[in-house]
Amino acid sequence: MSLLVINARLITVPAGTDDPGYLDGGYLLVDDSGRIAEIGRGAAPSGTTADRTLDVAGAFVAPGFVSSHSHLFTSGLRGLGAGETLYGWCDAMLGTTAHMSPEQMYWATLHGALDFLACGVTTAYNFTDPLQAWESMVDGKRSGTAGMRPLEYHTRQADGCRDAGLRFVDSIGMDATVGSDAEIHERFDASVAHTRAMDPGLALGASIMGQVQWSPREDAAWVEVEAMRRLGVTNQAHFLESPEAVEHQQSKFAMYRDAGALGEGMMFGHFIQTTPQIIEEAVDGGAAMSWQPASNGRLASGVALVPEMLEMGMAVGMGLDDQACTDVADPWQNMRMGMAMQRARLKDPLVMMPEQVLRLHTLGGAEIMGVADRVGSLEVGKYADFVVVDPTAPDVGPLWHPVRSYVLAMSLRNLVGVYVGGELVSDRGVSTNPLAAEASAKVHEAYPALLAARGLPH
Repeated sequence: MSLLVINARLITVPAGTDDPGYLDGGYLLVDDSGRIAEIGRGAAPSGTTADRTLDVAGAFVAPGFVSSHSHLFTSGLRGLGAGETLYGWCDAMLGTTAHMSPEQMYWATLHGALDFLACGVTTAYNFTDPLQAWESMVDGKRSGTAGMRPLEYHTRQADGCRDAGLRFVDSIGMDATVGSDAEIHERFDASVAHTRAMDPGLALGASIMGQVQWSPREDAAWVEVEAMRRLGVTNQAHFLESPEAVEHQQSKFAMYRDAGALGEGMMFGHFIQTTPQIIEEAVDGGAAMSWQPASNGRLASGVALVPEMLEMGMAVGMGLDDQACTDVADPWQNMRMGMAMQRARLKDPLVMMPEQVLRLHTLGGAEIMGVADRVGSLEVGKYADFVVVDPTAPDVGPLWHPVRSYVLAMSLRNLVGVYVGGELVSDRGVSTNPLAAEASAKVHEAYPALLAARGLPH
């Protein structure tokens, strides 16, 4: 059904400009397909009709947030590894999921996707837990000999995103140390085919979970690039994240460069332990970067040189990473933490402004994911994915600069509603999805049992 939103403080974040597109007292018309048909300042033109009218009474209406780097299955694992850096934290978290069934992963992912929606995130790049189980890192390396789970272990995670009603790019590990090259590609192709058979309005694309950083295989980058070209998929690699074994990590950049990966569709997640040469080569090649400030702080990973990368022309998006290391999937917290980290690092408030982090967490994320034609901003023709945020509940005082107040003073406590395709999916933090209660029950049942089986406190 169509929807007319009225009396809105619109923040549109339009493409092609740094202007946040603020319209004080505007309207938004959503057509029957869930896309934006009209948007403008003031009242809707005379004669404008819709099946429903939503009067937001001066609240902000802004694009749903985009998380360009996420692991939705971790929503039930918050608080683990609280005193660990990346590898020890992975042992605590992924050592648990290593024992999960495909059906348990479905409910875990569904729970995480609903949590994202409740926090105003309407599109996510979702790294699925790979078919090859986690194994501990030794000197920054894995042996690559852990056992494999069935194909359903991946496909049920994609199903969880779909059934939650979250728009997503499905990121799939190639597990390039298990089987022949033909078997590796056949396995990956089957996962991609499952995702591509879904509703394209929710499953926005398939991608590779770049595993070169973790893989002991010397030609892992070539295997990934072959799949990128053959299937037309993107690739996001966890890369240069941890402050451990830095020289070993940096040595692997040459693998992606030499395999010809540094072009459109290649993203580096985290990208912290860089060198000037690595950044320059990545920018020259056309690679993008996803920035996870809250996660990077929680795991003591460091601070990525984002202002410098942006100045050099690198495309950057923001992500919330694991809910088990961002803890609260709050995009406002993520924006403020990122801005504060950069200002403190460079001792200059102008290196990162509120309008910029808002763009990075909406349209910027959509751009690096290759889905900005459909999501990331409020523009005619795009999906009507938006948040309604009330600056009076609780009251934050006068809005001297509304867009900056939106970034600096809003939080989940001000989030009134979240809409996907013009349909309400979260009402003041409460999901409208009929599976929400069951997802919560399943997560509370599964994880304590798994931790108990491992002899861990829970």
